[in-house]
Amino acid sequence: MKRWLLWCAVWMAGLNLAAWTSHAEGQYAVLISQHTYGSPEWREVAEALRTKHHATILTYSNQVSSLLPELRRLFPRYACLVATPREVSRQFVAEVHRLMRRLDDDPYPDLFWGILTGYDATNALRIARLREPLTIRKVAAGTAFATERVEEGVWYCELQPGRRVRKEPNGVAHEFEGPADTTEALVRTLTDYQADLFITSGHATEREWQIGYRYQNGFFRCEHGRLYGIDTAGRRLPIQSPNPKVYLPVGNCLMGHIDGPDAMALAFLNSGGVCQMIGYTVPTWYGYAGWGVLDYFLEQPGRYTLTEAVFANHVALIHRLAEFFPELAAREPEPGRVSRNTLAPGDKAAAAGLKAQDGAGLLHDRDVLAFYGDPAWEARLAPQPCGFDQQLTVLEDLFTFEVTPRRGAHSFDLADRNGSQRGGRPVVQFLPCRIGPAEVVEGAQLQPVIAGNFVLVPRPQVSDNTPLRVVFRARRLATQE
Repeated sequence: MKRWLLWCAVWMAGLNLAAWTSHAEGQYAVLISQHTYGSPEWREVAEALRTKHHATILTYSNQVSSLLPELRRLFPRYACLVATPREVSRQFVAEVHRLMRRLDDDPYPDLFWGILTGYDATNALRIARLREPLTIRKVAAGTAFATERVEEGVWYCELQPGRRVRKEPNGVAHEFEGPADTTEALVRTLTDYQADLFITSGHATEREWQIGYRYQNGFFRCEHGRLYGIDTAGRRLPIQSPNPKVYLPVGNCLMGHIDGPDAMALAFLNSGGVCQMIGYTVPTWYGYAGWGVLDYFLEQPGRYTLTEAVFANHVALIHRLAEFFPELAAREPEPGRVSRNTLAPGDKAAAAGLKAQDGAGLLHDRDVLAFYGDPAWEARLAPQPCGFDQQLTVLEDLFTFEVTPRRGAHSFDLADRNGSQRGGRPVVQFLPCRIGPAEVVEGAQLQPVIAGNFVLVPRPQVSDNTPLRVVFRARRLATQE
């Protein structure tokens, strides 16, 4: 009898969790300037999102930050900023970051957000109307990534000419000798192979991606919203790749900076078929905001949508900044204007082995990574085994978050550490609803951070597969749809 009652309680908790999730997913706000909403073509983009998500449209005259009172009143789960390319400056991206942290009193972002733009309104409308979720099975890259975590993929080395690694569907990765000039091969990963996820690093500007980092190779460039490759022989290779995909220029400078109609981001969204992407709006030298997205999205395949992975890494960045450099966390410098050599570490940071450059780098990265696309559209990796499991269960006002290591002391290790500022990320679990202040009942020694919409546990140090548990009580806050 007791077992039956327990089963019923768990079953009801599952129903309750599903109901909360469904309720939360209906909370969506579209933010758009009055000038842009006055354009029939761009208004159609906003209205498409309204129809798809049962959204509320909020308009502003000059600065998007003026919508803070309305956002606090609605407190949606998602916010999508519909904007023309002329509106999406690096300052605009920073302003959105800062706005989304101000809905409550903690230093963390309070909702999922994205900027929906495009080469033109037709391009943006295509992205806005997309409904079918994307399961990522094919991955292509111009830099190394963890092939163990994907169904199939191929990458070309940016450091060593001729190095190519390929994994066939659900097979084992093998290294092959490839061409020294990989321009055509990378073009074909988009046009013929039709990758679902494209990853790049290395030198870049708003106008081009330099394929080779330590050796001479070709380029990706754009013109009038269309991508093309140009190899070392000067051949121009058009890129028309309409299949829906996501793009992660994790280590590229300026790939997210839209400074005119020939910005690379617009071409990837247009002829590249990209529906969601990230990108630095400034030169990158630290790398936490960009490379760390792989720690959540690719190293934990299937656990997070791209929106959630970007959000999780951003939460991790802010937690690290606030934990070790609290004197910097309140600053809001001009984007790209943080020097790597001028900030001294505090006592706590020094004790943890961190340097002044770490504080400067975190502050530099915090507000300069753009996220483009509809944040509620779901793109995630096909599920693969992870080094640890995590599960949230809810019974009335009692939340139980359990993390179960699967590989002993190596449970939280990365399969591939290529890049900058990789590894060491906390475990992040999103909540199915917004909650009020929480009371930790169990697991305080794990130093959890419980915010209005997520739970964060600093990376655990484990020696075996004993589960870790955080239990807390919190009141679900009323929300409007």
